[in-house]
Amino acid sequence: MIYKCLIVDDEDLARELIETHLSQLDNFEIVASCESAIEAYKVLQNQAVDLLFLDIEMPVLKGTDFFKNLTKKPKVIFTTAYREYALDGFELSAVDYLLKPIVFKRFFMAIEKFLESVRPLTMLTQDTIKEEAHIYVHSNKKSIKVLFSNVNYIESIKDYIRIYLTDSSTIIVKHGITAFEKKLSTSFLRVHRSYIINKQKITAFTKHDIEIGGIEIPIGDYYKSNVLLELN
Repeated sequence: MIYKCLIVDDEDLARELIETHLSQLDNFEIVASCESAIEAYKVLQNQAVDLLFLDIEMPVLKGTDFFKNLTKKPKVIFTTAYREYALDGFELSAVDYLLKPIVFKRFFMAIEKFLESVRPLTMLTQDTIKEEAHIYVHSNKKSIKVLFSNVNYIESIKDYIRIYLTDSSTIIVKHGITAFEKKLSTSFLRVHRSYIINKQKITAFTKHDIEIGGIEIPIGDYYKSNVLLELN
């Protein structure tokens, strides 16, 4: 499938960089590259677009205001030089939020999020038929097999972590939370210096906390921008 892309940025170099990044990927076609929201609006009147790369801080009409007023909204990845706009991206259900200058590694991660957002839920991959992902943790002189799907969240307690399982039991392990985070699958997300959550177990969330099994877990200020974009 070919995904049609529209780039909107008042800076020539910023548009050219996104064009260069897209040229390295298969299945993505640039239908237009515009220097203003007004110009982009005219393109959207006549051309179907799957993915919009939209700068936020532009003259005349900001990217966020432009997007809010679109009747038919394509998937959007916001681009900006200002980190403080990340919450605006969350409010508008953006696929991702890229800080300039946009390096290819981070750009590719945003593309992966887009592809995940449009992939049919019923699509089977080789990963779905592999043995269920797990980790062995050392506790009470035993190595215990813990399935990732059985973990609700993880809490840091000084030099230890407590793993909260779906059956309401817990496992205490002598391990730093940052080092442990690196061993987990992409289903897990660091939301606070003391908490890692399993995204599959979330029942509700706000800008300030995440609810899992009736427990409210705070979102730390340092992690907020990434968490809110990740959960959209």
